[in-house]
Amino acid sequence: MIYRENGQFKTTYRADQQIFPIRQDRIAIGLLLFAAVVLVPALASEYLLRAVLIPFLILSLAALGLNVLVGYCGQISLGTGAFMAVGAYAAYNFHVRFDGLPLVVSLLLGGACATVIGVLFGVPSLRIKGLYLAVATLAAQFFVDWACLRLKWVTNDSTSGSVSVAGLNVFGWPVESPSHKYLFCLGFVLVFALLAKNLVRGHIGREWMAMRDMDVAAAVIGIRPVYAKLSAFAVSSFIVGVAGGLWGFIHLGSWEPAAFSVDRSFQLLFMVIIGGLGSIMGSFFGAAFIVVLPIVLDNLPYWFGIPVDTALASHLTFMIFGSLIVFFLIVEPHGIARLWSTAKEKLRLWPFPH
Repeated sequence: MIYRENGQFKTTYRADQQIFPIRQDRIAIGLLLFAAVVLVPALASEYLLRAVLIPFLILSLAALGLNVLVGYCGQISLGTGAFMAVGAYAAYNFHVRFDGLPLVVSLLLGGACATVIGVLFGVPSLRIKGLYLAVATLAAQFFVDWACLRLKWVTNDSTSGSVSVAGLNVFGWPVESPSHKYLFCLGFVLVFALLAKNLVRGHIGREWMAMRDMDVAAAVIGIRPVYAKLSAFAVSSFIVGVAGGLWGFIHLGSWEPAAFSVDRSFQLLFMVIIGGLGSIMGSFFGAAFIVVLPIVLDNLPYWFGIPVDTALASHLTFMIFGSLIVFFLIVEPHGIARLWSTAKEKLRLWPFPH
């Protein structure tokens, strides 16, 4: 009875088209933001920030970028890890070669470089789709891995391909403690999530969804496939590139090409599928599922005092994790976001059956 919009009348188009039209949703989001910005940095432990929250935020941002391409435009991609690597290494080069360049600008320029590579590998989407497009984007993974290992100027003449950054600051404020790193990542995630939400609600997002649903019909009604597909690759690669820069600069601090391997690409694709294709909220649900669940499964036997060998616990984690993925895909192919949406609809009708 509480989650009901009775008496909430809209008198303008602006009010009717807002992101959260129900007052209860706006209150809940406000409380969630307050907790994320104020309570979490003050109360969370260093382990929680470093091992859970910071990876969750960065992978949520990367999944958000991939969801723009796969969920909203329907263009499959298996090269997300490569675009993250481009963003990380490009941001590193801007950071070390241009003295005094702000950290935020370096990360955004890294995203811009990832945009160029993403559009370049997105050109085949104009002629091929489905499994063939997946293989074409997978080629980006091997090309970027080769470039990071063989082209010495990419890693600033590092022989091993490993690079590192230190002494990060944002306009004079140091970004060294876990709470500062968490807030820095949270700021990026909030800004990009808001921009992506407004983008997919506009005419560009409608063009992407038209191409996803039926590209031939979309072309017939005047939507340009070249513009729609390449713009989706550009926006997706930019967000993923920024996420790659954050992963290297903030989470790892020192990294090598293996940090952005093909496993990372599949992990992000699983996040989008499990969380919900074509859903901004689904990107966060998928990242939470992938990041938090293995940690819970690893520690579950110790919480209940069950003596389990470390190797057995590791194998059981993979088995249970894979089984849960299959279970979710069978029970709800549209992801956790669909389950969340269904629960909200039932709350709006409860206790009435109609």
